Amino acid sequence: MEYSEKVLDHFMNPRNIGKIPEANAIATEGSPACGDQVTFYLKINDQTHIIDDIKFMSYGCASNIATASIASELVKGKHIDQAKDVSWKTVASELDGLPPIKMHCSVLAVDAMRTAIKKYEIEHGLREPEPFNKQTVIEELRNVIYPQVGEDIVTLKMVKYVNVEDGVVIIDLDIPKFDTYRNGVADEIKEHLEKFPDVKDIKITLP
Repeated sequence: MEYSEKVLDHFMNPRNIGKIPEANAIATEGSPACGDQVTFYLKINDQTHIIDDIKFMSYGCASNIATASIASELVKGKHIDQAKDVSWKTVASELDGLPPIKMHCSVLAVDAMRTAIKKYEIEHGLREPEPFNKQTVIEELRNVIYPQVGEDIVTLKMVKYVNVEDGVVIIDLDIPKFDTYRNGVADEIKEHLEKFPDVKDIKITLP
């Protein structure tokens, strides 16, 4: 597996690694059981809403560490609205690309960072908690990467049907039986959705 010089640099010399004891925004995404996990600690100025400091702790591969490192650099000193505009594609691009099978690491980093900001905004009355519905699921599916090509499964039209009823999420996927990645994609979908307290069950149908 080939990594760019930037990926190797941020892996060997990660920026902003560690914890912030006085952090007022913290979020974790992923899990060691699935192979990758990252936690972001943000110190946000309550008057200006500028990210005065940001650090992270990572468990996982070189890509996981590198994406968290570059993401922290991209948002440090920025307003939270600017930080929310940083996408997983931006993170990957800033690292001069990632192998397709590792693209999910950039999603993990951005998800954790955005979740931390969202928690801060809700706690400080800057936004209302969003209702969990079909659109919530679709937006989460846009963050599920198909490893072979490094693109999300919604863009690739692998999602045939989505519904949410009484806390049960139903998803039909168009991924053939011979595809070696399909079970991994299903597992990643569950990982993305299980974090929502409104979700009681996740039913994924495959051909």
